[in-house]
Amino acid sequence: MNYEVLKDAEEFYFEGNHVGVLVIHGFTGTTQSMRFLGERFAEAGFTVVGPRLTGHGTAPEDMEQASYEDWIKDVERGLNKLKETCTDIFVCGLSMGGTLTLYLAENHKEIKGIMPVNAAIYMPEMIENYEVLSKEETRFVDGIGSDIKLEGIQELAYSKTPVKSMSDIILLSRLVRDNLSKITAPALIFKSTEDHVVPPDNSHQIFEAISSVGKEIVELENSYHVATLDTDKELIAERSIQFINARI
Repeated sequence: MNYEVLKDAEEFYFEGNHVGVLVIHGFTGTTQSMRFLGERFAEAGFTVVGPRLTGHGTAPEDMEQASYEDWIKDVERGLNKLKETCTDIFVCGLSMGGTLTLYLAENHKEIKGIMPVNAAIYMPEMIENYEVLSKEETRFVDGIGSDIKLEGIQELAYSKTPVKSMSDIILLSRLVRDNLSKITAPALIFKSTEDHVVPPDNSHQIFEAISSVGKEIVELENSYHVATLDTDKELIAERSIQFINARI
């Protein structure tokens, strides 16, 4: 079945200079959550790719048919698109987009730096819920989108989450977690102090496990999980641009 891509959920591309930035949205979310950052990177002169992950931005039934291998292929394609014109490449991702950011850094040593935002590597509550729901053969549960502190802001995300897809993010997180020591790229890790989706301790686990010499955690005190749409989005953009400019 062909599903129509929702408005504001489309992939985006901004042509710029030799510096490429791949921006990756999260689980059940869309490129809408990363567009502000993408636009700020473009204003800084960078070339920007914002891929739409398979099954996202359409319908939960579409996402249900996708796998974490599809999502890896999506970001690999985005990386290859940047390689066509860019010599210095950086990756920034929110939530599962942060997980995929870490995956790319584990497997592509040419990446000059990474900026994961509330990246997921271990979510015990989701694992526990999935084990129960899968036994009950539950197909969908309530969505996890719009964990945003700033009033009046909505994330374009699914209102329900496919239980099958929960197994995919769990498997992806485990794969990435087991290989964190392979990461040597400089890392600017953004962590919301209050996050109702991914335990904030995930960012500390990432910081401790990666082998990067240049690594830093930036605390986001005024944002919940979807920090790229929240009060600290400008801080994320400014610190990320400084981080990139210092390495090109």
